Amino acid sequence: MVLSLSIPERLTRARADLRMGVPVVLCGAEGAALVAAVETLDATRLADLRGFGAPVLAITARRAETLKARAYDGDLARIVPPADAGLDWLRSVADPADDLRTPMKGPLQSLREGAPDLARAALALAKSAHLLPAALLVPVQDALALAGANGLTLLTLDEIAPALVALPPLDEVVSARVPLVASSAGRVHVFRPDDGGEEHYAIEIGRPDRARPVLARLHSACFTGDVLGSLKCDCGPQLRAALAQMGEEGAGVLLYLNQEGRGIGLANKMRAYSLQDQGFDTVEANHRLGFEDDERDFRIGAEILRKLGFSSVRLLTNNPKKLAMMEGCGLHVTERVPLKVGETAENRAYLATKAAKSGHLL
Repeated sequence: MVLSLSIPERLTRARADLRMGVPVVLCGAEGAALVAAVETLDATRLADLRGFGAPVLAITARRAETLKARAYDGDLARIVPPADAGLDWLRSVADPADDLRTPMKGPLQSLREGAPDLARAALALAKSAHLLPAALLVPVQDALALAGANGLTLLTLDEIAPALVALPPLDEVVSARVPLVASSAGRVHVFRPDDGGEEHYAIEIGRPDRARPVLARLHSACFTGDVLGSLKCDCGPQLRAALAQMGEEGAGVLLYLNQEGRGIGLANKMRAYSLQDQGFDTVEANHRLGFEDDERDFRIGAEILRKLGFSSVRLLTNNPKKLAMMEGCGLHVTERVPLKVGETAENRAYLATKAAKSGHLL
């Protein structure tokens, strides 16, 4: 039927449901489960979910490490909540905000038996919805009837597994001339993924020769640094310096990718900032939240460059991993162009952590 939803469309709907606190139904070879994001779950829905059976709390191995919980499934842990565990208990396990005040959350009982596939998919959905990576799963029977009777989104693992890791097709929506401080010859291109996700932008300076390596910058959106002038990072100065250098050279392209907070979203980035105020560095903060050091997908940048007609770049970056990522995506990097600007007393420790733990050349 032409009006039926595609797999990417159903995934997008599921992410929106989780952000609203609405459960979704996941089905796999080992059974099915009602899934809810802990961050948006309320007490009424928690009681409703318990009516179907005993829940299991899925957290990432990073978060489990902080909580000293056993991650028998490798990349995640399935925790059995106490019978009387309420919303406050679940959130205290999911959110590290009060870890220093109440460091002992357990003892936490981790499941060894059973397949973790549903839990793994639930965490992937929560992450991609920019929620804390913690999900409550309740095993259910007759998933199709349950989803139909309650208007819930139903997803099967064999259908969504490829889409969870695939790069959604990107299409250019529009471009227009935008005179900039860095160059009066500026043009902004808007690219939109077909799964309804965030749009990404390419700022073209001058008329770069497609037959030669273009001076390029992959810049991840940073609301606090780019817009507010935050002193906690060097993002704003890097953005302006990159555009200025392209203006001086007469040509270049800056990709503005909507992957705030290294891909974890602004809310989680603010949670990481709060943890930094407690004494943790930027990498430690991400891990305590349950994320990896960097959750960004640089395939997006490579795809946009290809769609703009570029096959080789001079990459403005201090991060050698970006060079490897671009090469791995089929973009030839002829030169790494350093971009060392924006150090302040407030971000000196942050930059030192990027150099020591993430390999940035500062």
